[in-house]
Amino acid sequence: MFEHILVPLDGSSLAECVLPHVVAFASALQSDVTLLRVLARGKGAQGVPIVDPVDWHIAEAQSASYLEEVARRLGASGVETNRVALDGAAAERVIEYADQQDVDLIVLSSHGRSGLSGWNVSSIVQKIILRAYQSVLIVRAYVPTEREAGSVRYQRLLVPLDGSQRAECVMPIAVALARGHDAELLLAHVVRRPEMPRRTSPTEEDIHLADRLVERNREEVSAYLQDLIAQLRLDADFHLLVSDDVVVALHELVESQHVDLVILSAHGYSGYPRWPYGSVATSFIGYGSTPLLIVQDLAREDVEPSQAELAVKERKGH
Repeated sequence: MFEHILVPLDGSSLAECVLPHVVAFASALQSDVTLLRVLARGKGAQGVPIVDPVDWHIAEAQSASYLEEVARRLGASGVETNRVALDGAAAERVIEYADQQDVDLIVLSSHGRSGLSGWNVSSIVQKIILRAYQSVLIVRAYVPTEREAGSVRYQRLLVPLDGSQRAECVMPIAVALARGHDAELLLAHVVRRPEMPRRTSPTEEDIHLADRLVERNREEVSAYLQDLIAQLRLDADFHLLVSDDVVVALHELVESQHVDLVILSAHGYSGYPRWPYGSVATSFIGYGSTPLLIVQDLAREDVEPSQAELAVKERKGH
């Protein structure tokens, strides 16, 4: 469960789109909340370069005052917060703080002071997501919504499952949120049709074998989902889909069912540790438009460092 939630803010209204979701999570999960403001070295709150020490102290005071105001608004909704102001590079300081202070969940707006763009998440958010190795909640700043603290109440939560224990690691959190918001919990599994890469059309026998495999998987998954719902002791519905593309089917399900929060594990049954996220999580980060909770199932030491990370470590001190 999420005991410590970190909320990085940059002073912009776009970044503040996360505040209603912070209240929604903290209230349902009884979490501690820390508001974090990172002031870039040599720049003021508006990004204007600062060279005078007096101007720098003014910027620090403005940053502290801003955090106090946000804390007051959240307090009015019943959520008490800690406030931390740091200086430096935003992504790096957020990652360092989350690691050092045992943060369980980082709540991120897809965009902040730099403004909206054609990218689904800003560069700073992407850096945090790829290197924090904590669970993250991404709120889409480009989607119009009520932004008053305490205004979010989830109604339909979607949990994609693939039958693995990794995917099921999200269930305690999903159940707690569903109960806390009296929301409908939707479980989903996509049975993928077998691929038959060949230069000629499949024969009737090929099609028959594929259909038999799909039906066998449908039967197994249906029993699995029904057993899981019985174990939860919670009213839940499940969607068992058949598709050539698992990711496309899940995106379409989110739209058709008007889901207001997607909850998924960073990895599924493959659990491949080379990257911090599997293909489904990566697709929802890059192309989803619904608030997205990704529960990280791997620790930092379990994820293989990238070539870029190794190169930087090797060149330090040279």
